[in-house]
Amino acid sequence: KKDTERIQHTHKERKKTKLLMASDTKSTDPWVAPASDRSLRTINPIRAIVDSLQIPKNPLKPLLKLSLGDPTVFGNMDVPDSVIDHVTSNLRTKKINGYLPSTGLPDAKRAVALKFSQPSAPLTENDVIINSGASGAIRMVIETLLNPGDNILLPQPGFPLYECCATSQGGKCRFYNLRSDSNWEADLKEMESLPDQRTRAIVVNNPSNPCGSVYSNEHLAEIIKFANKHRLVIVADEIYANITFTGTKFIPIASLSKEVPVLSIGGLAKQYCVPGWRVGWILIHDRNQRLKEVRKGLLHMSTLILGANSIVQHSIPQILHKTDKEYYKAFNKQLEMQAENFMSGFRNNQIPGLQCIEPKGAMYCMVKVDATKFADIKDAFEFTQKLLLEEFVFVLPGACFRAPGYFRAVFLAPKEIIKEAVQRIKAFCDRHRA
Repeated sequence: KKDTERIQHTHKERKKTKLLMASDTKSTDPWVAPASDRSLRTINPIRAIVDSLQIPKNPLKPLLKLSLGDPTVFGNMDVPDSVIDHVTSNLRTKKINGYLPSTGLPDAKRAVALKFSQPSAPLTENDVIINSGASGAIRMVIETLLNPGDNILLPQPGFPLYECCATSQGGKCRFYNLRSDSNWEADLKEMESLPDQRTRAIVVNNPSNPCGSVYSNEHLAEIIKFANKHRLVIVADEIYANITFTGTKFIPIASLSKEVPVLSIGGLAKQYCVPGWRVGWILIHDRNQRLKEVRKGLLHMSTLILGANSIVQHSIPQILHKTDKEYYKAFNKQLEMQAENFMSGFRNNQIPGLQCIEPKGAMYCMVKVDATKFADIKDAFEFTQKLLLEEFVFVLPGACFRAPGYFRAVFLAPKEIIKEAVQRIKAFCDRHRA
């Protein structure tokens, strides 16, 4: 009782002191509200780089944007009519506008589990957490896995959001190299030097943004072997699942993993051309009950968002299971044709100094820049800046993805825009030839 009274007295005295200080402070004194440490270290590397680029405001010819992985930009890649019909029909019931369970609508979770279950990696609705986009799922997974000071293995080149989420959490990033001369496969030998006692997970992005690579069964098995040796959770960013080109098959890494737990991330954004709908998911593959605590943490973290978009969640069963199979074939074929339109301009050294690393899937490819072939361009970053200023072709410098000798091109544009972009790139290179 005496201790309680002492604590209460102390609080009262502190309150009096604060009131006195406030009353003594002149209203004219300047003051600044501090931001949290976490908010100030939450920096997406791509933003700083893109913001430093000079983008022409009044170009002399149309600006050709091969920079953004948004399939809606040009209007040539359409949302399936059936998807629009399902969402519209559900919305008109006026019964889908309320809050949903924080981990997702049960019917939606069951539909996702059914769609992505494999004989060797079955899923139930309890293994699915619906999230606000795949980006939201990435953030939730990384925040659940890492304590401040822990570290995570990330691909290089790679999607910059992984690094942003990890450093925001107070985690450390260790980067493993992807080999451009071997389908952007992970350099497994080099990776052996990276893990330590505080390494919690490895991120595997397949198919890849920014590389457009798709991994073989054998390479995925090697990554699993590495993760098992070092007791790492595999975070599989598979938002581009099944977006592959002729002769290439997507293999979910969880379907090959008997021992290593996998947190697979996916969503509707890319394959259905609806990035603005903001619905993604986490699939928990845990055959050996090694993610008991992580599962609990994910459930707790899901309460922070109070559920993803209710309108879209109600349509997930129809979107995933009633979309015509021909749509998927046509979608991949269109992407492959657009990729070919871009790559055909670089083959056989048609543009000396540039080497296009041919993609196997997704929506991107990396182009290597040999600055020695140009008279007044010192590196790939300057190449992209001058290309933008002189030819109004916007590609992202590889530095955005920790690949400073490259630029990334997106092949979502129609044929005529891609062809025009390649012609402008060639003219630019000819003009700056050493």
